[in-house]
Amino acid sequence: MLTFLLAAALVADQPIQIDLNGDHGRQVIVDREPGVYLGHVSTVLLADRKSILAVYPQGHGTGPIVMKRSDDAGLTWSERLPTPASWATSKETPTLFRMGTESLILFSGLHPIRAARSSDDGRTWSELEPIGDFGGIVAMGGVADLGGGRFATFFHDDGRFLHADGEATDTFTLYQTNSDDAGATWSPTREIWSGSDVHLCEPGVVVSPDGGTLALLLRENRRVKRSHAMLSRDGAATWSDPHELPNALTGDRHIAAYARDGRLVVTFRCMAPGDPWRGDWVAWVGAWDDLTPGGAEGGSGEPTYLVRLKDNLAGADCGYAGLEALPDGTLVATTYGAWSEGEQPFILSVRFTVRELDGLAAR
Repeated sequence: MLTFLLAAALVADQPIQIDLNGDHGRQVIVDREPGVYLGHVSTVLLADRKSILAVYPQGHGTGPIVMKRSDDAGLTWSERLPTPASWATSKETPTLFRMGTESLILFSGLHPIRAARSSDDGRTWSELEPIGDFGGIVAMGGVADLGGGRFATFFHDDGRFLHADGEATDTFTLYQTNSDDAGATWSPTREIWSGSDVHLCEPGVVVSPDGGTLALLLRENRRVKRSHAMLSRDGAATWSDPHELPNALTGDRHIAAYARDGRLVVTFRCMAPGDPWRGDWVAWVGAWDDLTPGGAEGGSGEPTYLVRLKDNLAGADCGYAGLEALPDGTLVATTYGAWSEGEQPFILSVRFTVRELDGLAAR
């Protein structure tokens, strides 16, 4: 049963809330193993614009990396695919990105950050190898394509993993490293923000519709303020000071994509204080301007939505998701969570379009 909470009519500048939790026709089980924790997911849409790769660890942010493939836009999934031996040694959640027409890269974090590469659209992969003598947490949280084979990647650390034998501090630092050769080699890290009053981390990348501005969407891990964003208008050379995002975007591990009509969709774990969906897997639908300082939520004239994709039944352990925008307008969101009472987390996809959300909200 669908539930619609027309919060926008009750509280100014709040999004319309749409609950898809019970709409099982939108849900596809990607992987499930009794008694085994299947965790933090990353996906990538392949060159044919219908095949999707998904990777995730057997464990909470650590453990052997599993890979599956869908050749029908996420409607069905393969058995677990063979992976290089070193993928069994992954220390953290894997992240998966495109680095060219058929080139892909998979990162695995802590110290040192390692990467595996595929030059044939994910059919074969190299072993995990260090990209430098540095490490970090949720590496890489985001990747920005700067054009011409140049990329910038982002991660954070709290003192434990940047160098070997580090120790935790009360300071979180965001780091950037660049590649000028489509991910073959990487520059030394540079610090782009550091602070202890708020703990900003897990940067997800969004580019503006005109391509001129990059945004990093940031989790606030001290839970004293809303999620934040930082902007760059010079191709990731410099970054603005962080600013708070609308309350509806407060959460963890933001992953973004544009719908076919240009609206921005961001999926994440909801962590807004007092929200009845706190700890659940959600998607926000709005406009780029909502991410900018002083941007009024819904200022584009289109309605803004907060959509519960799935009720997580065990605290706040879900929502590191993949999000793929298909040519027909379908958005395929994939993540892990405790979706059944008493079971370990497993991997689930939810499919929707923003036009469907418009219709549901109108009803």
